[in-house]
Amino acid sequence: MTKFNWGILSTANIGQRAMIPALKASEMAEVSAVASRDLAKARRFADELEIEKAYGSYQELLDDDQVDAVYIPLPNHLHKEWSIKAAEAGKHVLCEKPLALTAEECQEMKAAAYANGVLLMESFMYRHHPRILAAREMVRNGKIGELKVIDASFTFRLDDKNDIRYQPEMGGGAVMDVGCYCINIIRLMAGREPKAVQARAEWASSGVDAQLVGILDFGDGLIAHFDCGFTMQSRQHCIIAGTDSYLSLPWTFTPGVEETLVEEQNGHGYPVKYRFDGVDEYLLIAEDFMRSIPTGNPPYDVSDAAANMRVILACLQSAQQKGSSVET
Repeated sequence: MTKFNWGILSTANIGQRAMIPALKASEMAEVSAVASRDLAKARRFADELEIEKAYGSYQELLDDDQVDAVYIPLPNHLHKEWSIKAAEAGKHVLCEKPLALTAEECQEMKAAAYANGVLLMESFMYRHHPRILAAREMVRNGKIGELKVIDASFTFRLDDKNDIRYQPEMGGGAVMDVGCYCINIIRLMAGREPKAVQARAEWASSGVDAQLVGILDFGDGLIAHFDCGFTMQSRQHCIIAGTDSYLSLPWTFTPGVEETLVEEQNGHGYPVKYRFDGVDEYLLIAEDFMRSIPTGNPPYDVSDAAANMRVILACLQSAQQKGSSVET
């Protein structure tokens, strides 16, 4: 079995609590290095997580010939720069969502990865979960009839206005942080792109969307809606409704590692519950990514990240125009 040495660009919390433990649990991976702009911070982080090497700059880590792949959980506005630099250093790149700030940036990153013979993938971990794959197959094989409505939400309270997610220059905002999940699962289940969107938002004093509600019109009788925000308690759901029945995915995006389920309700009697063993979806995405390196064909291409960004930006444009319809 091929084993990949990983470097982590940043000491972000998502790496510490989720991705690094997942990589350490995989027989395919070795976490060998971490980088921060502060060497002392990187060293403390490395010592705490038993990582051998600590670097005081991201470039130093990329210059390490023993690192095969990098995970990038940097603030959104830095994804493009450091993904491209990593590709140019010959590193495979698993980058946090959203992959970039525009669809055009996504394509630039894809071109850099292709030119340097490395793999690049956006880290939407939820869609590697067996429950999501099963729900998608149920929709595609017509189990719920003709698909008519998809409803998704992802919210949590974020009261610290100094948080980077409230900073517009860093690619902040609710739809960039959590609404991107809602748009992604809607597109995943629909199996096609929306023709137009409408959205309304509550704006934070910094100028980013603190809360956004959107409608995605796919044509042919399929309309989806979602809401996301930093203004409510934690809430996640996705309902996928067809002419014959509907599916409900409780705690859609971060179900944890306990048993989870898909509920199907056809309006007659009790719902059917399809149960799935608990898994670590971060481990699943990491291993799916590593298995794709030899073939160069990831489960989700960068073109999907670019398509997601087009919808995100269309929703923001519509919200800025007080809900006018924006074609995608």
